[in-house]
Amino acid sequence: MSLLPVNASSLLDDNLTDSEYTPYEDRLETYLVPVLFAIIFVVGVLGNGTLVIVYVRHRGMRNAPNTYIFSLALADLLVILICVPFVSVIYTLESWPWGELICRISEAAKDVSIGVSVFTLTALSAERYCAIVNPFRKLQVHLRKLPLVCATVIWAAALLFAVPAALFSSTPTVLLQDNITIYYCTPYPKGWKNYTKWMTLSKAVIYYALPLLVISIFYSLMARRLLASTKEMPGALHAGQGEAQAKARKSVACMVLIFVIVFFVCFLPYHTFEVWFYFSPTAENDYNDWTHAWRIIAFCLSFLNSCVNPVALYCVSGVFRQLFNRYLCCRLARIITCV
Repeated sequence: MSLLPVNASSLLDDNLTDSEYTPYEDRLETYLVPVLFAIIFVVGVLGNGTLVIVYVRHRGMRNAPNTYIFSLALADLLVILICVPFVSVIYTLESWPWGELICRISEAAKDVSIGVSVFTLTALSAERYCAIVNPFRKLQVHLRKLPLVCATVIWAAALLFAVPAALFSSTPTVLLQDNITIYYCTPYPKGWKNYTKWMTLSKAVIYYALPLLVISIFYSLMARRLLASTKEMPGALHAGQGEAQAKARKSVACMVLIFVIVFFVCFLPYHTFEVWFYFSPTAENDYNDWTHAWRIIAFCLSFLNSCVNPVALYCVSGVFRQLFNRYLCCRLARIITCV
């Protein structure tokens, strides 16, 4: 998403008049965005970092769903450590200060993180479907290494889809009337309108619409199976170990569903804005304060998603909560005591 500190219709024009440009010190987002991004950075590093430590240090936590959650945490750390420190200045400085190389790295890292996140959530939904419906009961022993293989394939696919951003991201300029030049970072080469449109549409389909459809199918099948299981005779799923196992699987399925809902809510404004802006013939003329606010909210939510999974996991999983308290809260308490 290419971003400019403007509030008028000529968002992509090469020359802006002074009346179309709002200086950064006069914009509300100049003061709000850095605070929000600082919170995202701190919460994201601590939360996802703790998730990685828990997975690495506890062999008992390395089951199928936790392998995917570990992959999600790595993807979130990637975007937080590489993107957040650089893109946080987009709404607080007049011009992109980091140069074209950092622009390419940042845009590629963002695409890798989004790809890993959405593909992993899709794989998690498929894994939960298999765990609850159990269509591969006889192959269960042979499929234990499948999550690790799937996670590797997911990272490879995400890296592949991020190649265009690494190759074609650029830092075009906008010239103000008083000869002030503004640089901005964009994943789309200047003047490539058809490329911009089809890349925008491709991202909306590959990173949003298609995974949402697949996940919806898996969860519909799971819901159907769970409803059917409630009608089975006692002794099948509703006795002893079978009942406990069924509850555990439902709990993990609900946790995955929370992750899915959070992801798609966070990225809905982003994709809707991108599709509207690049496909609507009147988008530049219709761009106003409301659509500018929409753009800022979409921008912030897309990065907020990188820090909310550990918070959600802390709220819904007692096991993770205990380990979070052990590794995070205790160490923070020691630091405060030493200070």
